[in-house]
Amino acid sequence: MAFLVDTQELKPGLVIFRRADVKHRNWYCRVRLPNEDRYKTISLKTADVDAAKERAFDQDADVRFRIKHDVPIFNHPFSKLAQDYVERQKQRVEAGEIAPHRVRVVESVIRAQLNPYVGPIQITLVGKDRWDGYPAWRQRTWREKVEHEAEELKQRGKTPKERPARVSNASIRTEMEVFRSIMRFAASRKHIPESHVFRGKIPLDKVRREEFTPEEYRNLHTFARGWIKKARTPRQTWYYTIAYNFILIMCNTGMRPTEAKYLRWRDAAIRADKHGRKFVVLSVRGKKKYRDLVAASNVADYLERVRALAKATKPDDYVFTTFEGKRAGTLYRVPIETLLTESALRVSSSGSRRSTYCFRHTYAYFRLTEGVDVYFLAKQMGTSVKMIEDHYGHINPVKNADLILQGLPGWEPMAALPQAETGRVNADAAEAKPTTKRQTGRPTARH
Repeated sequence: MAFLVDTQELKPGLVIFRRADVKHRNWYCRVRLPNEDRYKTISLKTADVDAAKERAFDQDADVRFRIKHDVPIFNHPFSKLAQDYVERQKQRVEAGEIAPHRVRVVESVIRAQLNPYVGPIQITLVGKDRWDGYPAWRQRTWREKVEHEAEELKQRGKTPKERPARVSNASIRTEMEVFRSIMRFAASRKHIPESHVFRGKIPLDKVRREEFTPEEYRNLHTFARGWIKKARTPRQTWYYTIAYNFILIMCNTGMRPTEAKYLRWRDAAIRADKHGRKFVVLSVRGKKKYRDLVAASNVADYLERVRALAKATKPDDYVFTTFEGKRAGTLYRVPIETLLTESALRVSSSGSRRSTYCFRHTYAYFRLTEGVDVYFLAKQMGTSVKMIEDHYGHINPVKNADLILQGLPGWEPMAALPQAETGRVNADAAEAKPTTKRQTGRPTARH
């Protein structure tokens, strides 16, 4: 390094030096950590070379003592370690290990939540009390923010924005996972002992996916048809119509938003089973994996509606595009948020705001309530059986209501009832009346 002058090596891994970029003549030492290409630099606070050498050996011994007894070697605020963690994640992006979106999420969590919570605190002092107290702090600061924004808008004569009453467990869990990852990173860099890394489960209920209920789904369809007609310009009509058909496709395929974003026209094909029944095959890519998923033939109709409006329909063109024919980076976030808000479906019954991902959850919900085997559903959705069981376990009571309620008044064995009375609500049914068992041979009904 150019600013190091008068360098003297006292022994392998221990160097003293002066700095050319400061006015004083005091010495510094640099101690190499055993078995690592890392160093700790310490100011020796003396200009005398003999005193500097003696203090340097003391610092070397101190570092080795700390390593042996698992005592932190470095002392930095949490915010510094958080930034170093972000830089490490950016390196992983360059190596192709993680997606860039992951880094953006991490940076957002650190900037908006973790730094205000523990940023200035020395990493060695961030203990379990801070970990356990995070959910309550997060909810309190959210309420204060909502109340402050509402008061400001009222003073300006404006109507306060609709805000959820509380932060969702899903958001807090995500933030706490980042919190824990930074602490693990700090331990790996010898800033804290391993015993300071937060262990055990995050102190929140498991995340429930924010799917639409059958009633909400019917209401969404009914509202959307009239909503499209209220568009004020041809451009707005285009976006409203595309967004509506995008929702239909997502709710009937279970695709991830990232998979939909990169779907091309060449990735869609019509096939037929051994009985001659037609279905759609979509070759999707996401999370660095490729897979085929199947959908009912009516998805082909929705795709054709999109194609009829699109300005880019060649095999290599993207299915979901902007009005100008470019790939839709946000997947119609604004019109979809507008639709959900105006239909009073933006916020779920649990108080969480719905996003584009809720359409994938709705697909899983309806498939499970129709009795689709968890193994086959996991393959279709490109996930694990455990994930399905962990996040959609609340559906089991609905799916198995006949077994749970058997023996109670009005719940005689189904064999005694006419077949027409065993109808189920279909995932894509906009009508208020349920379809019959015979009619649900396909996953969805046409529009």
